[in-house]
Amino acid sequence: MTSQHVKTGVEGLDQILYGGLPKGNTVILEGLPGTGKTILGMQFLYEGAVKYNEPGIYVTFEEFPDQIYQDMKSFGWDIRPLENENKLRVITLTPDVLMDQMMKPDGLFERLTKEIGCKRIVVDSISLFQYYYASAEEQRKVIYSLRNTLRKYSLTSLLLKEVTSGEEEDVSFINYLADGVITLDLQPHYQNYRKRTLEITKMRGSKIQEGEHLYRISDKGIHLIPALSMVEDEVVTAPDDVVPTGIGKIDQVIGGGVHHGSVYTIDTNSKSNYRYLITSMKAHRLQAGEKILLFLSSLTTLEELEMNFRKFGMNLAEYAKNGQIRFIEHYRRAVPEAYKDAVINVANLNNEEYKNKLHDEVFRKMEKEVSLGEHWSVYYDLNTIASQRGNEFVKLYFGVEVAKLSSLGVSTLVLTNYKELGEETSGFVERSSNGVIRTWVDGNYQFLQVTKTPKGQISEPFLVEKIEEKPFMRLV
Repeated sequence: MTSQHVKTGVEGLDQILYGGLPKGNTVILEGLPGTGKTILGMQFLYEGAVKYNEPGIYVTFEEFPDQIYQDMKSFGWDIRPLENENKLRVITLTPDVLMDQMMKPDGLFERLTKEIGCKRIVVDSISLFQYYYASAEEQRKVIYSLRNTLRKYSLTSLLLKEVTSGEEEDVSFINYLADGVITLDLQPHYQNYRKRTLEITKMRGSKIQEGEHLYRISDKGIHLIPALSMVEDEVVTAPDDVVPTGIGKIDQVIGGGVHHGSVYTIDTNSKSNYRYLITSMKAHRLQAGEKILLFLSSLTTLEELEMNFRKFGMNLAEYAKNGQIRFIEHYRRAVPEAYKDAVINVANLNNEEYKNKLHDEVFRKMEKEVSLGEHWSVYYDLNTIASQRGNEFVKLYFGVEVAKLSSLGVSTLVLTNYKELGEETSGFVERSSNGVIRTWVDGNYQFLQVTKTPKGQISEPFLVEKIEEKPFMRLV
């Protein structure tokens, strides 16, 4: 949090605000009745007074203070002692009286603000202004004056607003005038339940995490869980040794890079350009001194790989010559001279022979080198293996193989197309993976999203933009 942000006291909300509300902002907190606006408003004031020494005022047009004191005790918030310490005030008055006192020099509002050194304020709720000011023009003037007065005293403010199915014309003006808008909602969830969601649709002066975020009303107030957040896999994320993918935004989401021993799946299709993503990930592992076992596909030849690595300033043939990269070939294709010793051909082998050959010529050697301190990674084109060996082979063999590799600390990158694999097989592959990166084309744009990580983070869908310098793609 910077000095220019005010913590709301709702941990998840502060997280998606990247530190809290911008200091001095006037923010609309809108929602249907029963969504918890009053609770969030009081939590903002209570936490500010108790944890951050920022006194606050709660202005209510409908409730008496005693009722608010009683309601807030159910969350463990004892308001009266804070009032005695000049850290909090709860006042009940009408909208017209509030505005009258705000406009008066040395009026009640100014005296009260100075008396407690007020930093935060909640007004509950500005929807009642419509009953005290007849015309839309009057209502707009009042809201404008309210906002300017709150700014004059440098107060960070939450203005509560009821949302109904029939919105008035001035609603868009109010939201436009405010510095920020936070919307609480109740939505159908499964058959017999409803889910509570919070969305920040506007916030001047602050980066926000977009999307709908789930929250609960607990015995301690509002508890918000940011979207795209899941339970962390501590076993995989415990080691500090990671190798970056070379794609900055992906590395941010997955904790700096791919951990040794983890399994990542890239789900894509023929319309998506995944060449630069794959090449960047493999290039960084080679540059980190790892050895790679790479399964070639029907669409990927050694010549094409050579060209891809050359764009990254790397001589693939040199890595093959030095024994740092080896290839598994499923097809009878000519092998360039520079790669003769690095290619293992399995084209004419049945499944049992295939397993034995990999075990005897590859994995046994890999295990020995890992025991001596070498790092290995494996790159699979799983749809090629499925087409050549069958989906049943993938289900029977793939899980066992990657589990063995993970136990050795070997990281595994799997390229696949879930749709082509079929629901059952793709579900098995996803469960076997610690992380999943999906990329797809929608219309004229390509998107990429990290949908599973060992740390439990999930990204928003990024736009994929082609650029001229390495890694030749940028996520926006």
